[in-house]
Amino acid sequence: MYTTIFYFSGTGNSLKIARDLAEKIGDAEVISIAKAIKSDANITSSRVGFVFPVYAFTVPLIVSDFLGKLNVPKGTYVFAVTTCANVAANVLDQMKGKLKKKGLKLSSGFIIKMPSNYTPFGEAAPAEKQQKLFAKELEKVKEIAEIVKENRVTKIENSKLPLRLIGTLLSPLMRNVMRKEDKNFWITDACNGCGTCEKICPVDNITLVKKKPTWHHKCEQCFACLQWCPTETIQYGKNTSGRRRYRNPSVKLQDFIKT
Repeated sequence: MYTTIFYFSGTGNSLKIARDLAEKIGDAEVISIAKAIKSDANITSSRVGFVFPVYAFTVPLIVSDFLGKLNVPKGTYVFAVTTCANVAANVLDQMKGKLKKKGLKLSSGFIIKMPSNYTPFGEAAPAEKQQKLFAKELEKVKEIAEIVKENRVTKIENSKLPLRLIGTLLSPLMRNVMRKEDKNFWITDACNGCGTCEKICPVDNITLVKKKPTWHHKCEQCFACLQWCPTETIQYGKNTSGRRRYRNPSVKLQDFIKT
């Protein structure tokens, strides 16, 4: 049975998991949602999976948009994996609801904790702590792959009830404001106009104006621009200056450059 795994990733966690799953499942391909959303989304695979991060208690906006145009035959086995640093809230329940509107069933859904890339809340975790999370990720991927290969229907993983309720309350609000939150990005004088941020933004939200990045208020909050900036000149709010950046060590910049 052929499996298509769609992923959205800004700094590599979800991409790494998608690749690991494809390897363990076998006969599978990994496709970037940022690229796939620009073309027809007609799927004929026997299984379809989605791997994406939690952003502010909600499904990333680009993932929601992609689901809206996705055409998958009814009866297809669908699974999802969401990544988070701490709290997944009710994101997989949100995903379940979005798929239901398309006439699809979320047969299995999983949470994998990975290092945070949200620098406003703190710098990248020490390498030792990251490695522990990566080891757990590989073990979880093995378990998920066995479930998927057998087309098993399992309980959808979610956070505990209080956190699910918070997700229910806050996710609509966050979806309304998220794209304009790029107003908090700014640059230091160290910017050399290399254009890396423009090349990697998954939604073409950044252009260079007089060799300096300008954001256009359709942001996904993936923080790819901040994390991949080679001079660490891109900042967000008041607390990111001097904080250690994060990129998953198993990916490279070329994985995110738009072609």
